[in-house]
Amino acid sequence: MTGENTKNIRKPDFAAVLTRAAEAETTSDPSSVMTLLADSDTTGGLLTSYRSHFAEGAVGAPAHFHTRAAELFFVIDGSLRVLVDEEVVVLNAGDSLVVPPHTPHAFAAAPGREADVLFVFTPGMARFDYLRLLGRVMRGEASPQEIKDSSERFDNHYVDSPVWRAELGA
Repeated sequence: MTGENTKNIRKPDFAAVLTRAAEAETTSDPSSVMTLLADSDTTGGLLTSYRSHFAEGAVGAPAHFHTRAAELFFVIDGSLRVLVDEEVVVLNAGDSLVVPPHTPHAFAAAPGREADVLFVFTPGMARFDYLRLLGRVMRGEASPQEIKDSSERFDNHYVDSPVWRAELGA
């Protein structure tokens, strides 16, 4: 595009973000490894993205919601079961799901399966420090109270879901 067509194109407030697989930071808990790709501070607040590999039987997250961001799940490999409001769906390789703000959701590897999942939040939210904290809590290096105390900071609000409890008990 040249001339008049380029005058109204807004330049982004950040430089291109390249994350090489060999150089990406990872964090883990006993049943998953998270590869941190792009956080909101590097994308001008537009998005946050990370990749999680869940071991067979891994419980990813209890029921929660976000007030400011939509969350996209893209299953690269395996199967992921996801609570969306009051319904549980299974996502398989190639499936994607976008959960809007204020919608309770939870996720876990599908029974007998591993899951490799790309997560994208838009607009971006500072999630990397939350993921690091979560890993420390799961490894017993930090208190679960720190997660509770961080709900506003990380826009991660936990809720009770009888549907999800029943699903995990099944």
